[in-house]
Amino acid sequence: MRTPTPEQLATLEGFERTAFTIADTVNRNPRLKRAAQAFLATVGKTWVHQFTKNLLHVRGLEHVRELDPDRGVMIAANHRSFFDSYVISSVLLRSCPWIDRMYFPVRSSFFYESPTGLLVNGVMSAWAMYPPVMRRKEARSFNDYVVELTADLLAKRGTLVGFHPEGTRNKSDDPYTLLPAQIGTGQIVHHSKPIVVPAFVLGFREGLPRQIAGNFDGTGEPVTLLFGEPLDLTRFYEAQGRLRTYKQLADHLREVLTALGAEERAWRREMGWPDLGPKR
Repeated sequence: MRTPTPEQLATLEGFERTAFTIADTVNRNPRLKRAAQAFLATVGKTWVHQFTKNLLHVRGLEHVRELDPDRGVMIAANHRSFFDSYVISSVLLRSCPWIDRMYFPVRSSFFYESPTGLLVNGVMSAWAMYPPVMRRKEARSFNDYVVELTADLLAKRGTLVGFHPEGTRNKSDDPYTLLPAQIGTGQIVHHSKPIVVPAFVLGFREGLPRQIAGNFDGTGEPVTLLFGEPLDLTRFYEAQGRLRTYKQLADHLREVLTALGAEERAWRREMGWPDLGPKR
């Protein structure tokens, strides 16, 4: 794994550097990463499954389960809830024996800016919420490192990276209209050329404790997770690596997720579940 330059590290402020050092140590040390992955593959996947098994409905899992990847796999997903990544990882860890290590790049807010965020990252994901994407303009050079590191990780067989092309959580009233895709997503995908599988997850609400309680008492609303087929991105991979290509690739991922969202909405209608789109 490559390391950030002294100049890139210097852009981290206060607690950011402490949190990054701890998460980086776990993810960089092979023994610690194996131990962390073992935790996710046992304790992690089990508690998430138990808290969601009566709410969660999954389609298209065969598109990921039946892979025999010769390189890293990226799950490109929409982003509505902080719980999305935990559910996706739990489902995949129970179904995909080819996963050796997992990473979920996240915005630095919460996970890397407070002791509580660091604790949640460690206890709930064994520091798999890594590497951090910094919000501040002053830390832009560190994000260059994040792009390069994620691309390196995806070049390895057995690696799974969860990524949100939107770059941040979509808090709008319309979950089917995605935020603009971030160009960094296209850059990472183009550099590493992974197998990319789209996923659309919907149904987790802000009142998560109440929703978890609904998992056990039968009052919870359905949560859906829909996987699409692995994408053919050959035309993008063969194009020259430049900003225009990265943007086109990121926009294409957004279009795929939008289409997958429409499929998820039709699935809800088919099953008679609540339509979570905006009221008309």
